[in-house]
Order: sequence, then structure tokens, then C-alpha cells
Amino acid sequence: MSFVLETGYLVAAVLLILGLRGMSSPRTAHRGLTWVGIGMVVAVLVTFIRTGAGNIGLMLTALVIGGVLAAVYGRQVPMTAMPQGVALFNGMGGGAAGAIAAVELVGGATVGGAPLVLGVLGALIGTVSFAGSGVAFTKLQGWMRRPVRFPAMPMVNGAVALVAVALGIAVIAGAQMDPVLGAYFAAAVALGILVTLPIGGADMPVVISLYNAATGLAVAFEGYLLNNPAMVIAGTVVGAAGTLLTLLMARAMHRSVFQVVGAGFRAPEAAAETGAEGGLLKGIEPVDAAIQLGYARKVVIIPGYGMAVAQAQHKVWELVQRLEERGVEVRFAIHPVAGRMPGHMNVLLAEAGVPYDMVADLETINPELPQADVALVIGANDVVNPSARNVPDSPIYGMPIINADQARNVLVIKRGGGQGFSGVENPLFTADHARVLFRDALDGASELVQALKQV
Repeated sequence: MSFVLETGYLVAAVLLILGLRGMSSPRTAHRGLTWVGIGMVVAVLVTFIRTGAGNIGLMLTALVIGGVLAAVYGRQVPMTAMPQGVALFNGMGGGAAGAIAAVELVGGATVGGAPLVLGVLGALIGTVSFAGSGVAFTKLQGWMRRPVRFPAMPMVNGAVALVAVALGIAVIAGAQMDPVLGAYFAAAVALGILVTLPIGGADMPVVISLYNAATGLAVAFEGYLLNNPAMVIAGTVVGAAGTLLTLLMARAMHRSVFQVVGAGFRAPEAAAETGAEGGLLKGIEPVDAAIQLGYARKVVIIPGYGMAVAQAQHKVWELVQRLEERGVEVRFAIHPVAGRMPGHMNVLLAEAGVPYDMVADLETINPELPQADVALVIGANDVVNPSARNVPDSPIYGMPIINADQARNVLVIKRGGGQGFSGVENPLFTADHARVLFRDALDGASELVQALKQV
């Protein structure tokens, strides 16, 4: 029986790894999710049999309630709210890891040595991820519009971090009284909140990825505490994949991970100049924009979160089809952090039926933009902001961008002013060769489709 159970864990681990591999491409993402789901079912069943756990009724009830809630939420949540959904579920994973440690440690740990150290460390990491993911959720949901900083924040954060470390050492040393554990978890919650509060909106994709990696690591550590191979394997794989993604995302933002998460340990910076002051947005009518598009040789479309909010991807694809009928070459340009999480725009375009070979990444499309007659920006902002190249004092300076300003003409579909999720003004929108169609993405694309029929 032991051999069969361990084989079950191995099968679950293989399915998890294959599932994560499948999620690396939109073509295979659905199959990858199916494999991961099957793997988790296998791991849960093996764990039930292997441990001979009691309270089966309560655990099954919790599984049913959690599964139903997750299924309902998953079916109803729009793609525009998927980033905060990821933050929410990731936070639940970190909280679960912290809760496992709390249950094992309350009343005195029954293990010692390395498993105890890893269990206490996993409790800290998981609880920080739980609290930080909650703050990230409020930012992505729009309930918190600006980073929160105060002059003494670096000292407060440093003190809270030191207290958390000291309490963790005390727990490992044997001071496992409930008040000490309670203070330890309270310090971890405070640290997660304080670290995440000052992080700006433009860095949220990196934060989500980082907390995902942290949750995986915490689960792996708690697996050692429980001597559960499935938790160790799953947590290690998720932690490794999340760490790699975090590093890639930070590199795409031209930041180090410490620069992102260390915002709360640095003194608040003075507001930076963006180079956009004094410019005027110059409007354009749909017919004039359609003429510019319809008689172009090459058009590069740069979608962003505004397209996602308006659920305009299908209408944008219809616009592309109308342009191709007129012999216009059309390409999509996707920034690594377009939207609110990695791959957000790619999924939306795939959902609308856009061929994969029509979609280009930043490195591929930038050399082509000087030859483009029109760069059509739909709901994007920070990822096309030339301040990242030209204004050393800008908060986003150094971040690689799509060089939309290098196209011969720029058309922008947006509803109003020039600030993006980072809160930085965008001088592209007031450039001499830029015109703005003041509509949301869906209305703007629909009116362009109709106008193309008249030109």
C-alpha cells in the first residue's frame, strides 16, 4: 500500500509539472489547467488515505464549500478582474500555509530540527504573502488608488521586520507559548501590509508574481513540517516558476526585485516631473481616423488594460479584418506587463481569434515601428510612455516601452486625460503627430469599423 500511495504522489507531481508547462502557451493553457486539476485531486485523495486523518466530514465539507465558491467565482469573474482574482486566490494559499504552521505549533511543536525551522519560516513567508496579496487585491480592484507612504515608514518597517525575525527565533528556541505565536503571526501580517502599501500600481504585476512564488515556497516548507511529499513538490515547483517569472517581469520593468519590494524601506521620493505639462490633447473624428488607417500600408495596434475593461477585443479583431481586406498590413504589439498581469493581453487576443503570428513582443516590434504609418494605441498608457526613455526624473524612467512615438502617426483611443495606472502623465498623447479619439475602446473600435465602410 505504501508503494501505491507514494506512486500516487509521484503521478500528482508529474501532472503538476506538465500542467505548468502547458500554461506557458495560450494554445495549451486549457490542457495544462486540466492536468493540474487532476493532479491536485490525486494528491488530495492520496493524502486522505495516507494520513488516516480524522474529521473527514468536516474536511469534505470544507472542500465542497471551497470548490463551489471557486467554481462560481471562476465562471463569473470577467477577464478584466482576473488579476485581482489571482491576487485573492494566491493570498488564500499563503494564508493556508500560515494556518498549517499555526495548527502544528500551537500548544508546542511535536517536531524539531530542520522541519521546525522550515515550518516557522514558511509561516512567516505565507502570512506575509497572505497580507500583501490582500493589499494588492485592493489596489487592483481600485479601492486604493495611490501608494501609501509616510516619513517614518522605513524605520517602522525595519522595526516590524526585526520583531518578526526575533519572535521566529524565539519560537524555534522553544518559546512556543500561544502569546508568542500570536505576536509572531501579527508581526508577519503587519509586515506584509506595510511592505505592499507603498508599491506603485505600475509594479503590481511584479508584486503578484513575487507573492505567488512566496506562497509556493511557504507550502513547500510546510510540507517538510508535515512530512508530505506532495506539498513539498508542488510548493517547490510553484516557487521556482514564480521566482523565474518575477525576475523576468522585473527585468521587463527595468527594475530589480528589491527596488520593487524595497519601496517601504526607502524614504519617500519627491514627485517627479513627467515632461507632459503644457501639452494639449488633439482630438480626431472617426471618419478622419478611418481614412488614416484605411490608406496606411502598415498599422501596429498596441492594446492595453482599457481594451480589456471595455471587452473590445472582438471588435478590434473585426477592425483588423476590415483593414486587411483593404490590403493594410496589421501587427499587434504586446508589452510584457500590458494589462495587470503577465499574458493578460495575449489571452484576450487569443479569445477573439487573433492569429498568434500576428502578435509580436516588445523586442520584435520596436525595430518595425519607424516604418509603421500608424501606431493605434487602444487603452494602453504606461507601456507607450516616452518619459521612460527621455525623462531621467520620471518614476518609470528606464522601463522598456513600445516605441509608439516613433511611428509616422499615432492614433489613440481613450476616454480622457493622460495618466496611466502608475499615475504618470504621458507626453505621447500630446505629441504633434498624435491624435485622440475620445471614446472607450469598444465604442471607438465600433465607430472605426463603420467609418471604414464610408472611405
